[in-house]
Amino acid sequence: MEDSYVDAVIEDCREKMGKAVDHTQAEFATLRTGRAMPALVEKLRVEYFGSEVPLQQLAGIQVAPPQTLIVTPYDKGSLKAIEKAIVSSDLGVNPNNDGTVIRLNFPPLTEERRKAMVRVAHGKAEEGRVSVRNLRRASRKDLEGLEKDGEISSDDLDRAEKELDRLTHEHIAGIDRVLQSKESELLAV
Repeated sequence: MEDSYVDAVIEDCREKMGKAVDHTQAEFATLRTGRAMPALVEKLRVEYFGSEVPLQQLAGIQVAPPQTLIVTPYDKGSLKAIEKAIVSSDLGVNPNNDGTVIRLNFPPLTEERRKAMVRVAHGKAEEGRVSVRNLRRASRKDLEGLEKDGEISSDDLDRAEKELDRLTHEHIAGIDRVLQSKESELLAV
């Protein structure tokens, strides 16, 4: 009976840690690498009829070589709102609005901008690591509560804590691998 409690807590923690790593990876996708990618703008929040909507729900986004994104609104009335959201974002590009589509030209990143993006990536990675550690702490608290209630023994608690530590190190290593990949992508000229 005790093992099912421990297994449930650990499995829940494993699932949530996996989601934290996935979220961190998605955050990395929004970092500009010098190439035009739809992921850079598709999650931008656009004020549309009184609510904030992701850009991908309001417009089609296409890549045009070499470093241009073309944003085609489904509703021409949203053109100004989309343009405003792009200008107020931290992308560092000026939208060219021709009345039908918005063109975003991404100039090659300067060395200084690349290093700034690497710092941002390190910040996002640290947020991911903190999230994983917080999940470990919450799961540990759940397990300690089970021990206090007499549902599991102290040996079960020790084994479960070792498993939580292993999971934490595994997921943090996953975040570090993704960070290293993103860092090399950002610094590649």
